[in-house]
Amino acid sequence: MRFFLLTVLNGLTLAALYFLVASGFTLVFGLMRNVNLAHGSLYLLGGYIGFSAAQASGSWFIGIAAGFLSMALLGVVLQTLIFRRMEGQDLRQTLVTIGLSIVLADLMLWIWGGETYQFDAPQWLMGTTALPLVRLYSTYRLVVLGAAIVIGIGLWLLLNKTRIGMMIRAGVDDRKMLAASGVNVQLVFATTFAIGAGLAGLAGVVGGTALSIAPGEDTRYLLASLVVVIVGGMGSVTGAAIGALFIGLAEQFGLAYSPTYGIVYTFLIMVLALAFRPQGIMGRRL
Repeated sequence: MRFFLLTVLNGLTLAALYFLVASGFTLVFGLMRNVNLAHGSLYLLGGYIGFSAAQASGSWFIGIAAGFLSMALLGVVLQTLIFRRMEGQDLRQTLVTIGLSIVLADLMLWIWGGETYQFDAPQWLMGTTALPLVRLYSTYRLVVLGAAIVIGIGLWLLLNKTRIGMMIRAGVDDRKMLAASGVNVQLVFATTFAIGAGLAGLAGVVGGTALSIAPGEDTRYLLASLVVVIVGGMGSVTGAAIGALFIGLAEQFGLAYSPTYGIVYTFLIMVLALAFRPQGIMGRRL
């Protein structure tokens, strides 16, 4: 029973990390329909920048802020220089962002090398917490789970209960009508892209603290984000949470009970979603 509960907790905390990455991806790809296959590179670059900032300042929280703000700024640049000029051109967006991810991967390898980096989080985060039945569990992982829940609720409220969320959804459905009403559509889209890219950078620091940052992590988290969005539904924060939950639990239970075939369960969930609900669990039919 204790092993089972530990596996559940590991699955939930891994799902929380996947959600932090995929929530930004679902804003950009699922909601705005911008095909950004450099999203995994934003995760890894945010992690590296956060690590450098934390090492230079001695503060993990400055690293968190640096990872988020640097990638939010880069997101605005990408939206302004690339995606604004390629609206509706999915193939061009795909090819350009693949090329961009390759360039960023080489730049990161040049600057930070091929070493694996681990963050030094505050001591109070790195201890253990007593839980019923499980006894002791990582405090940091529990904090990540709580942070993901807070961010998820915040994103849902932003998109569904605020004026800017209404403008984002209206701009996706009918951009010309929104512009005719006097709203600066490009500013709204740049803000959305900044939030999505910033969340990827934030996740890079959070994930680098829980695990590590190293070359190749960009591809891993890009694939995880794609699977989460496909399973959960494009453009849905709730769907991203559900998709991350399925994938995180499937991955951890696979590793715990059948490590040889663990990765199969993740893609089996995706295949079933595509076969029986191609728009995703919480997605809407186009």
